Amino acid sequence: MRDYTINDLHLVMLNVGYCHHDGDWNWKDVKSPFARLYYITEGSAQVVMPDGVHTLTPHHLYLIPPNTLHSDICTSVFDHYYVHIYEDPNFDSNIFDDMDFPFEVEEFPEDAGLMKRLLELNPQMRLPQSNPQSYDNQSSLFSNIQVSLNRSFPDRLESRGILYVFGARFLRCAKPKEQATDSRIRKTLKYIRHHLSEPIDVGTLSEQVFLTKDHFIRLFRKQTGVTPNVYVTDRKMERAELLLLSTDMPLKQIAHDLGYDDMSYFIKIFKKYAHATPQQYRDQRAASSIPRL
Repeated sequence: MRDYTINDLHLVMLNVGYCHHDGDWNWKDVKSPFARLYYITEGSAQVVMPDGVHTLTPHHLYLIPPNTLHSDICTSVFDHYYVHIYEDPNFDSNIFDDMDFPFEVEEFPEDAGLMKRLLELNPQMRLPQSNPQSYDNQSSLFSNIQVSLNRSFPDRLESRGILYVFGARFLRCAKPKEQATDSRIRKTLKYIRHHLSEPIDVGTLSEQVFLTKDHFIRLFRKQTGVTPNVYVTDRKMERAELLLLSTDMPLKQIAHDLGYDDMSYFIKIFKKYAHATPQQYRDQRAASSIPRL
């Protein structure tokens, strides 16, 4: 595991609240640029993740990383605390990019009190409703970030401390994302994550590990399941989605910051990935906003 310091963490708490549901927590194909933390107090529900179906039960904490496609299923009582956590993309270090976190960890005796205190400190950060379409959009993300930053310093300090306690619960069992067994591919994945703002071609990557292009492409695909170009494009498009939702940067600036000087090519690649142009993606998310109550 990389030796992180507190200064490497750039987490912003967007929302915290407590919800009671009874068969009405059912949302399909949810994917957000922020992480979701749940602490279950009563009942149960299910979350369908790429690796299978998980059941959420009391006395556990659950974490859904950013950009994870999932669906929620609830057929009975389901009471839980929720915390939405946004990681500022404008820094080189990104713990959600670097680490694979467990989905579930057991509670500690003090966790119920910590969650209650976190909500007491931030009553203004409750969601007005549970439907992800009401808050998973550009305008709500802007608003939530601003609310978070405008809290008093003592409240932000104490809230961050509690947030880091919960983060530590998961970090103790987290593993580096580079699950490739070949050290050359692990080095390549790290290079890609830290150079998304630059043009990245196969030639550059193969030279980094002293392999011919053909040998490198075969090895990369064997280790990751995709070609280097597909992997790089997917990581860049994930970052583009985040910037489209979390900033008001012009599209040309976003393209440039991801290493695309040809705007038409950036739009073409993004549309293939997200099934919408960058502007359509931003507009669609903004249009789904429901005013905060």
